[in-house]
Amino acid sequence: MTIQNIIEKYKDAVVQLATPYSTGTGFYLSKYNLIVSNEHVVRDNKVVVINGSKLEKQLTEVVYVDPTYDLAFLLAPDKHEMPDVSLSNNTDYNEGDTVIAAGHPFGLKFTATQGILSNLNHKQKNNITYFQHDAALNPGNSGGPLVDLNGEVIGVNTFIIRDGNNIGFSLPVANLLKTLVEFCAQSNKAVRCLSCANMVFESKVEEGYCPFCGAKITMLSDLDDYEAVGINKSIEELIKDLGYDNDLCRKGPSNWEIKEGTADINISYYEKTGLIVGDAYLCRLPKREIKPMYSYLLRQNYNLKGLTFSVKDQRVILSLLIYDQYFDKKTARSYLERLLQNADRFDTLLTEQFGAIPKTNEG
Repeated sequence: MTIQNIIEKYKDAVVQLATPYSTGTGFYLSKYNLIVSNEHVVRDNKVVVINGSKLEKQLTEVVYVDPTYDLAFLLAPDKHEMPDVSLSNNTDYNEGDTVIAAGHPFGLKFTATQGILSNLNHKQKNNITYFQHDAALNPGNSGGPLVDLNGEVIGVNTFIIRDGNNIGFSLPVANLLKTLVEFCAQSNKAVRCLSCANMVFESKVEEGYCPFCGAKITMLSDLDDYEAVGINKSIEELIKDLGYDNDLCRKGPSNWEIKEGTADINISYYEKTGLIVGDAYLCRLPKREIKPMYSYLLRQNYNLKGLTFSVKDQRVILSLLIYDQYFDKKTARSYLERLLQNADRFDTLLTEQFGAIPKTNEG
């Protein structure tokens, strides 16, 4: 299998995960009907937003968390077109072997980075052995697969273990296989006890205590539903009033994403600066004769009230800015409504009248 074929396959099997606290990556295993990720990505959440090229953005349940191995399992949705990927049974790897790290480190955009295995026996304080490699990782890669040149998963990448620049760590697939077998032996949600490392199923827990060692344990059913506070709560109330589902819109800490027509609107609150920013990501600048479009955008900046056009990395962005100290729900709603109403309209107009490049044709 060529590297390009591997990348094409995993582009559709790898999904983005988002919670109110973090974002990360997961990958689908059809044999188990599960999506695999890292525990620290889904921590303290009973449900997680998943999105990918072969499934619609939706909520799914977390059914297993394992802080020992930093593993998490999520239920795969009923409707999707994700391809199956294989877990490697090979134990004969060598330092210098080529590997590929797949994931969603920067939002929904899929990336695959190539590197080599540099250490097959990197041990952490918990005495678990990890693969060490130099395929570039970012925080959003956490939970994504490490793949060999046969196109098989040999490990699960984790970003909470770091040991310098350009060095990544991956839990060997043998640990994942062992955990999958143990989990699938019973049809129930489960948590691995941090004290004794035993897998504890919901049906076996005894009044919040591990049945094996008696340590206090928090099961998935014990977790509280997320509730926003402060400005975040006001923003979520605003999003809900406009008819959108907050659970689906959340995309990490103080960050929300709304799809309106062909435009993607990202809302972020920066507590340190007090800024609430709404960015509608539109088309890209045309490859030639961009002056007419630039002139048009500048004229619109003069005419638009509360909204501003900008260009970053050839991407056209329509934005609104509000300081939290001046946040008024009625005013903020009018600005956000105008952003939502204008984003799709301008995206279509710039494409049709000025030859801007639609997002679907960016490659």
